Amino acid sequence: MMDERSVFKKICDLLEKNNFDFKSIEHEPTYTSEESAKVRGEDLSIGGKAILMKVDANFYLFVLSASKKLDSKRIKTQLKAKKIRFCTSQELLDMCQLVPGSVPPFGEPILPFKLFVDNSILANEKIAFNAGSLTNSIIFKTSDYLKVANAEVFDFSE
Repeated sequence: MMDERSVFKKICDLLEKNNFDFKSIEHEPTYTSEESAKVRGEDLSIGGKAILMKVDANFYLFVLSASKKLDSKRIKTQLKAKKIRFCTSQELLDMCQLVPGSVPPFGEPILPFKLFVDNSILANEKIAFNAGSLTNSIIFKTSDYLKVANAEVFDFSE
C-alpha cells in the first residue's frame, strides 16, 4: 500500500541514488498547475503535468508541459486505441493512493504504469512537479529526468 509520503520518498531516493541535483519545496496545497507554478516561482511551462488515462484496457501515464493541453486523438492514433478516457479520482486513489494534482511524472518504479512523455517536456531545461502530494514539489534537470523516467516520447499535446 503506497501513500503520499512514500511516493515522495521513493522519488527523492531515486534521484539521490543517481546523484542528481534537485530542489525540493514544501508549500501550501496546490490544486492546479497554475497554483503550483506560482508557489514554486517557476514558469508554468516547466511544470510536468502527469495525467493517468485508461487506453482500451490499460492505464498509462502521460506527461506534458503544464502550459499545454492533452490531445487524446494523437494518443489514440499512436497507441492504435479504440477507447480512451481520463481515469477517475476514485481509480487514482484505488491504484496509487494519490489525489488529482499530486501525481508525479513517473511510471515504474515509482508508479505501476507505462510512461509516455510529450515533446513539450523536452523543450525545457528543467521539470517541476508535485511529488506525490499537493504540498511537495521537486524541480530538477529535464536531461536527468529523461535518464530515469524510462519513457516513450511522442507528440500528444496541443
